[in-house]
Amino acid sequence: MASTIDFYFDFSSPYGFFASLRIDDLASHYGRTVKWRPFLLGAAFKQSGMKPLLDIPLKNDYVRHDFARFGRLLGVKFRLPDPFPFAAVASSRAFYWLDAKDPALAKRFAKAIYRQAYVAGVDTTNIDFVCDLAAGMGVKREELKEALGSAEIKETLRKEVDAAVARGVFGSPYIVVDGEPFWGADRLTQVEEWLVTGGW
Repeated sequence: MASTIDFYFDFSSPYGFFASLRIDDLASHYGRTVKWRPFLLGAAFKQSGMKPLLDIPLKNDYVRHDFARFGRLLGVKFRLPDPFPFAAVASSRAFYWLDAKDPALAKRFAKAIYRQAYVAGVDTTNIDFVCDLAAGMGVKREELKEALGSAEIKETLRKEVDAAVARGVFGSPYIVVDGEPFWGADRLTQVEEWLVTGGW
């Protein structure tokens, strides 16, 4: 049986968003499934010394241009939310709480958060916003809100982030296929070639 593809991403990553639009269809075409794994880039940055792209002189203007260009390539009207970058703690905790109950629902929630952030340009950091969005998908709002403040779900996210960094995940998206890592939404062509050939 073909192994699952691990898809690491931060909700605060536009390139993670672009990859999220294609990763499932790509994997399915080659008989693979995808395990979505949100993590927090800030933890990786502490290890790598990297900074958010818009905080890096010379890259700032290019990256803004590239975001819009990537959106056009994929047929998405891209917008940066305000604030950006943003802390995706609430969304990430909600994802893992949902994932433990219904992985398909958790994935739909992740896609909805991404679209709210980068198509609607909405601030998705607020806990009430996160709970309202999930409630619109049939989730019990107050149950989720209580869970987001629980020690259990905080620990779940912490462990996932620590495990990602320990695995060498330093950016978003970061895709692992058959143990082979690929960093960046522009690496999906290489991911596909790997799936076609079985590696090289």
